[in-house]
Amino acid sequence: MWSNNAMGLWSKVKGSGTIFKNPNSIGQAIAKNLPSSDIIESASVAGPGFVNITLSNRWVAQRIQDMLVNGIKTWAPVLPVNRTVVDFSSPNIAKEMHVGHLRSTIIGDTLARMFEFSNVVVLRRNHVGDWGTQFGMLIEYLFEKFPNWQEIGCQAIGDLQIFYKASKHRFDSDPDFKARAQQGVVRLQGGEDKYREAWKKICDISRSEFDLVYKRLNVVLEEKGESFYNPYIPQVLEELSNKGLIKESEGARVIFIQGHQIPLIVVKSDGGFNYASTDLTALWYRLNVEQAEWIIYVTDVGQQQHFDMVFSAAKMAGWLPDPSEKKFPKTSHVGFGLVLGSDGKRFRTRSTEVVRLVELLDEAKSRSKSELLQRLTENGKIVDWTDEELEQTSEAVGYGAVKYADLKNNRLTNYTFSFEQMLSDKGNTAVYLQYAHARICSIIRKSNKNVEELKMSGAISLDHPDERVLGLYLIRFAEVVEEACTNLLPNVVCEYLYNLSEMFTKFYTNCQVVGSPEETSRLLLCQATAVVMRQCFNLLGITPVYKL
Repeated sequence: MWSNNAMGLWSKVKGSGTIFKNPNSIGQAIAKNLPSSDIIESASVAGPGFVNITLSNRWVAQRIQDMLVNGIKTWAPVLPVNRTVVDFSSPNIAKEMHVGHLRSTIIGDTLARMFEFSNVVVLRRNHVGDWGTQFGMLIEYLFEKFPNWQEIGCQAIGDLQIFYKASKHRFDSDPDFKARAQQGVVRLQGGEDKYREAWKKICDISRSEFDLVYKRLNVVLEEKGESFYNPYIPQVLEELSNKGLIKESEGARVIFIQGHQIPLIVVKSDGGFNYASTDLTALWYRLNVEQAEWIIYVTDVGQQQHFDMVFSAAKMAGWLPDPSEKKFPKTSHVGFGLVLGSDGKRFRTRSTEVVRLVELLDEAKSRSKSELLQRLTENGKIVDWTDEELEQTSEAVGYGAVKYADLKNNRLTNYTFSFEQMLSDKGNTAVYLQYAHARICSIIRKSNKNVEELKMSGAISLDHPDERVLGLYLIRFAEVVEEACTNLLPNVVCEYLYNLSEMFTKFYTNCQVVGSPEETSRLLLCQATAVVMRQCFNLLGITPVYKL
């Protein structure tokens, strides 16, 4: 490690009659006056004044050994917040979850996992669209087609996507039906029992479909949809109005935001509420009721302007400090790019319909299983695997491949969805990393040594250059997680995980483990690498496999 403080100090003392002639001489003084420490092996000065500090092998080894004894949680970074909201996934009731929701779900879950690992209380919020104008259309269509819908329940609606399209076609083609649907929204929002009951039924069917996706991805969310915030909207708008922020404009009520040509509409000209009124109210609730210090919204980059305006309105209201003050509470919009098909266009099926996520994930598992079966059959190891192991490994590898293919990219960029690439065992893929982890587990198993005992009785040494490189990279784990949390970039963890596997490969190639005089130390380095890799997998929402 190195420090460039000498250059900064030189710019402050130059010309003040100092005894120092240049930055290098300041660097020499820093190096000479460093307090003695078991952390530092040596210090030297290079170039114009860079102070190079060599960390002690013994200290690095002890850090790793302490982690093995006390657990990876002792390497959790300390963040400046105690309580966050992560708003992610957020599909619309009665509509299909698409690949945009897949990105939001995967990225949001990983951010939540990183903060949770860092001992932050995370409120995982699913802000579902459950209170829009589409419900008048759906409910009236239900009443029209199935007058006895309460008796036949879910069978009346059947496939919700087909039901939605049929009601939308009716809405667009029949003015009388459209008028009834619009009145239906008013009756629903007015609290009529029959309409509330039908609304609840539609929401329940939709939720059960969402849950099929969440179960496969092993994602936990607490739903607080648009309808949850609806009762709070009038008091929040009253507060904003009392502060002089809401103005009348062309029959609507709006907030004018500096730097934006169009205002933020908070009450439509027909008196109805919209996304802005709901989002402002949700933000108010999260700040005042849930007491969140950092509120993170994970949506596509197309919603950046909307959230910029909502956050600006909140600052104007005095809910949030000025960003230049770098104080909490604060808000962040975590944008992400599109998922593209092999043709470079938005990812869809051949019929131009949006891809069903459940089918997409099931195909990833199916492809993973067929490749695993083929490989195990060819190498004669299929007899060592139970049906349950095959099933669990196919899920872990297949679903993990989809997640990692998304997370390894900078989230702001578009990425091309390709089963062939994501399920490849070459290069920076989840499959390659699962193999790397399984190989470490195999090395430890083949040693016939009890690693749990070794970590209590043995010691790590880092005498070989490749041992030292691996050890230094292992202890960087906490700062990597901190960087990923601070900048809300999961790809930082992916990059670290891939580099760690590459460094382990070099170490294993050049340092014999089993049967060497250094076997105990090197087995402990193997175990430490496996523990850190598993924690990275966990942060990314990927289930590690122990044999492949």
